[in-house]
Amino acid sequence: MRSVDDLIAEGVSGRRVLLRADLNVPLDKETGAITDDGRIRASLPTLQALREAGARVLVAAHLGRPKGQPDPRFSLAPVAARLGELLGTTVPLAADVAGEDAREKAAALGDGDVLLLENVRFEAAETSKDDAERAELADRLAALADVYVDDAFGAVHRAHASVFDVAERIPHHAGRLVARELDVLTRLTTEPDRPYVVVLGGSKVSDKLAVIEALLPKVDRLLVGGGMCFTFLAAQGHGVGKSLLEADQVETCRRLLAEAGDRIVLPVDVVCAPEFSADAPTTTVPVDAIPEDQMGLDVGPRTVELFGATLGDARTVFWNGPMGVFELAPFQDGTRGVARAVSAVDGLSVVGGGDSAAAVRVLGLDESAYGHISTGGGASLEYLEGRDLPGLAVLAD
Repeated sequence: MRSVDDLIAEGVSGRRVLLRADLNVPLDKETGAITDDGRIRASLPTLQALREAGARVLVAAHLGRPKGQPDPRFSLAPVAARLGELLGTTVPLAADVAGEDAREKAAALGDGDVLLLENVRFEAAETSKDDAERAELADRLAALADVYVDDAFGAVHRAHASVFDVAERIPHHAGRLVARELDVLTRLTTEPDRPYVVVLGGSKVSDKLAVIEALLPKVDRLLVGGGMCFTFLAAQGHGVGKSLLEADQVETCRRLLAEAGDRIVLPVDVVCAPEFSADAPTTTVPVDAIPEDQMGLDVGPRTVELFGATLGDARTVFWNGPMGVFELAPFQDGTRGVARAVSAVDGLSVVGGGDSAAAVRVLGLDESAYGHISTGGGASLEYLEGRDLPGLAVLAD
């Protein structure tokens, strides 16, 4: 797999580079303002390196799910503004993805200039299952540039036009973020330093089942929190009240617990409330005493202590998924406590993107305390499951 640094070493001054970046940032529903610019900042090392080398950079990215047509709610305009602030230069936004305005603005670029194309998902062909439809968009994107660089690790598990098809048409390279993600994930899947502990949270067991099956034979401990823990607790015979429960996964969880023995570590207490609300009264109870009219919305302090002790001697940690509803203040302590324990690991600590990465920033934790914060939650999990990721496979050609 050729890297962007190989490209720069060859000489890229004056050449147009199509850079696929992951700029899918969360926006405030009321104001449209960016609430977490972590993915934009993660794209800077590759983008700045190309600029300094004199490349003329066209950035392609998606935002949200606009259903294959222009939708002002999902315009990349706020991303262009923030990117310009971070780069210290104006970043114009094309009015289309690979149409007339994109072609005109691309032709006007000077060395070191940056142009942001409009949301690639404004074109239905971007995510189409029809190869010919994706090919037509990929042809137009490829015509804008001389070379392609993929730095959108969060999208490499998708066979989309701007991720997969365009790389088949022009010389292609991996960006620095993609290279870093691959390096870290390879360390997790080959010979990790031990003890190797994985922390999984989030809402549903079904979303994480494949990665649990893949990782269990490789890890020393698997800590389970978040909404998914209640299906495991039900498999142990506990009542879970109104907590999130996937009844169809109880038998699977029972099997996993039997196979793993004490390598799966579950919460011992939870923070409950009668409803999903920041104002609801809360109680902390042992997992075998969850009231029938309550729902568990966070792991409790004894669980944070237990998980912290289990992480204490770990040399490699992968964490994906919050321990509770961290978006609401009464249910933040579990995620905060476990996140701090992960950051204190004497070894490689990896935050697996998605809500975990968002939690680190929302809770005001020190990002530099972690060995790596991934930008690709879904892509990271699929890589750990052992799946072939289209966006990586095409770069390896």
